Amino acid sequence: MTATTPSHSVLFEALRSFTTLARTLNLSHAVKELNSTRQTVRRHVDQLESMRGEELFELVDRQYRLTEAGQRALPEAEDLLARATAWMLNQSAHENGLFTAKYTEKAEFDYYLQQHPISDIWRSGSARMQEIVASWAEAGGQIEHPAMTRVRPHLLIYRHGEMDDFWYCADIGMESSFASWFGWAAARSSVGRALERLPGGDSFASLLAHPFKDVSSTHGLRLDHVHTQIPRGPEHEEGLHPISFQRLMMGCAFADGSFALGAYIERTYNIEIAGLPDEKVRTMAADLIMTVEEEPPRLQSMPF
Repeated sequence: MTATTPSHSVLFEALRSFTTLARTLNLSHAVKELNSTRQTVRRHVDQLESMRGEELFELVDRQYRLTEAGQRALPEAEDLLARATAWMLNQSAHENGLFTAKYTEKAEFDYYLQQHPISDIWRSGSARMQEIVASWAEAGGQIEHPAMTRVRPHLLIYRHGEMDDFWYCADIGMESSFASWFGWAAARSSVGRALERLPGGDSFASLLAHPFKDVSSTHGLRLDHVHTQIPRGPEHEEGLHPISFQRLMMGCAFADGSFALGAYIERTYNIEIAGLPDEKVRTMAADLIMTVEEEPPRLQSMPF
């Protein structure tokens, strides 16, 4: 270990100092929030700058500002810190090399997610999900392509915010799970809103965002099985209701070439999550299971 490389424990604290100061841009506020000292926070930032070989902050009229290097470094630092916290709290792991997440600390709310191989779509996915994959491939991910027209009513389309790190709902299909869960009028009013964070704190929020970041990086496909509780009804007046679903996420593109994230959610008891008992899966009301009647796509139409 060199003189400029801190121990693992100090590195964790250095990341906390960097991300907190980056958020507050005020040393006194960061020190109070971290329950630390000005000297310690400054030392942590100096250590990170020394290791990276670039300045993360600049002082302008005695006010902290992120440099361009600091702005580039911040998202990954936040992600590393949040994922490390989630790992220490046993909220994230890997099963057969694929990502899993769980949050079980609140009596009225829990969250289980397990990523599955894309090949499971052909092994145990519905005919509709297979049709969506075929359409996505034929369209080359272009959401305005004619091949996507037949499946767009089942999809949600998200756009990533340019000025923040939120995902915004750009379009909701009339036959999507979102529309049938909340009702069409409430669903349409959600267009343009940011993806809401569920209970659990910042580390858990990072786990929720992980699949979105994964697909936005790869522009590929991702299949997750999820069980949790979410509201129903206007203004969430009916409380939280159990929901079990498979979620297919797809890297797509808007007509202007910018990135779009397509999501197909299918409420079903047919989910497999390590450590989640079947009786928990079936706490979702049986009348909420989605009926899928489409025929499987003809594979010879796939553009190989």
